[in-house]
Amino acid sequence: MADVSAKPQTVRTAVARCELVMKPRTLATIRAGKLPKGDVWPVAQVAGVLAAKRTAELVPLCHPIPVSHVELRAKLDADRLVIEAEVRTTAPTGPEMEALTAAAVAALTVYDMCKPIERGLVIRQLYLVSKSGGKSGAWLRRGNA
Repeated sequence: MADVSAKPQTVRTAVARCELVMKPRTLATIRAGKLPKGDVWPVAQVAGVLAAKRTAELVPLCHPIPVSHVELRAKLDADRLVIEAEVRTTAPTGPEMEALTAAAVAALTVYDMCKPIERGLVIRQLYLVSKSGGKSGAWLRRGNA
């Protein structure tokens, strides 16, 4: 584990994104809130928040940080659901891993809730979109992942 004890506590934010590709019928069922397991997005949001808060338990060399804000957003396109997770902290290290974990677990939750009607969903393109704060300052991904 990296020693971050000499680093100052600053406000740091990270945004991560991933997507689930699925059949139009599955997206329509999500939109209608008619999945057998219930309304998918509220459950996926809660799962993402919990995942962000527990990242250090899942990723062995990740520092436990005080998570001060987690927001999950979803966008339904013609053949995919795009999930974006934003995490904020005041800590000596950034919340990139928390944002990535939140997006991934939210996507896994969507998969779990959709599998009764489609097992062929594909989770893809998990990546960091941006980060800010700390010694290295702001970083923004250029173009698509």
